[in-house]
Amino acid sequence: MLWVKAFHIIFVTSWFAGLFYLPRIFVNLAMAREDAERERLLLMSHKLYRFVTPIAALALLFGLWLWLGYGITGVWLHIKLLLVVILVAYHFYCGRLLALFKQGRNTHSHVWYRWFNEIPVLLLMAVVILVVVKPL
Repeated sequence: MLWVKAFHIIFVTSWFAGLFYLPRIFVNLAMAREDAERERLLLMSHKLYRFVTPIAALALLFGLWLWLGYGITGVWLHIKLLLVVILVAYHFYCGRLLALFKQGRNTHSHVWYRWFNEIPVLLLMAVVILVVVKPL
């Protein structure tokens, strides 16, 4: 089970790297004025989203494996699972925002994306505290 735990941590870390970086690209996309810059940022964000989506699936798969293997229970776990569902929704919402950028239909400012970029940081802090401290 230690191998499963190690791979879970690796894939979660990689997934979060994508969740931290993709909205930063959105900040730059929202500020882009030149077509060449916009196309470059769209290509970067598209490739990153396509790369990080299977990584997210692997993180979830190894997490499920851990849950079933250890039979972990507790209030902290239910809260953590709710936060994971929110993270998955955030991930797919990033995909929706990317599609809007591609269509030229973005309605948010770069400031909005700067705040939006903080959501996974807060969720990561909450999940780590729940897993390590198990306060509930």
